[in-house]
Amino acid sequence: MNDGKKSRRRRSSSLLYTEPLESMEHVSDQAVSPNLNAGWVNAKGAWTIHIVLIAALKILFDIMPGVSQETAWFLTNIGYACGSYLMFHWVRGVPFDFNGGAYDNLNMWEQIDNGDQYTPAKKFLLSVPIVLFLLSTHYTNYDLTYFTINFFVVLGVVIPKLPFSHRMRVRFFSEQHDD
Repeated sequence: MNDGKKSRRRRSSSLLYTEPLESMEHVSDQAVSPNLNAGWVNAKGAWTIHIVLIAALKILFDIMPGVSQETAWFLTNIGYACGSYLMFHWVRGVPFDFNGGAYDNLNMWEQIDNGDQYTPAKKFLLSVPIVLFLLSTHYTNYDLTYFTINFFVVLGVVIPKLPFSHRMRVRFFSEQHDD
C-alpha cells in the first residue's frame, strides 16, 4: 500500500548500496563555501590530537583496577577504532546548517579534501589505526584471541577508508528508500 508517499521500498535486500552522486545544485553549494566540518583535519595540531586521544585512552585503561597491560592495549585499540569509525564513516552530513545541505549525503571521510584519495591527511588517518593495531598486537604478546579481534576491528575501520568503499553504505538496522 502506497498511502500517497513518493518514496518506495528498495527492491534489493542487499546490505550494501552506493550513494548516488550529488545533483548540480549540491555540487555548486559545495563549491561556494568551505567545508568547516572536514577542514579541521588539515589544521595545525589536528594530527596531534589523535595521538593525544590514544594516549589518554591508554592511561584511562591503565588506571582502571584489574585491567592488565594487554587488556589496556586491546581496549585502547577497540576504543579508538570505534570512535574513529563513528566519526569518519557512520555519521553523515554536517552538524551545522551553513551550506544548505550540500554535504548531507556524505560522511566525514568523503568530505575530507573534497573526496580526493591519498592526500597527506587521509594517509595519516589511514595509518593511525594500522599502527595502533601493530602496537596492540605487540603489547598483547601476540595472543591469538586479542590478535583475531584486533584484526577484525582494524579491518572494519580501514576498509571504509579505501577508494573502492567511496560512497558505499552498509545498512543493518534501517530501511533505505529510493526517492
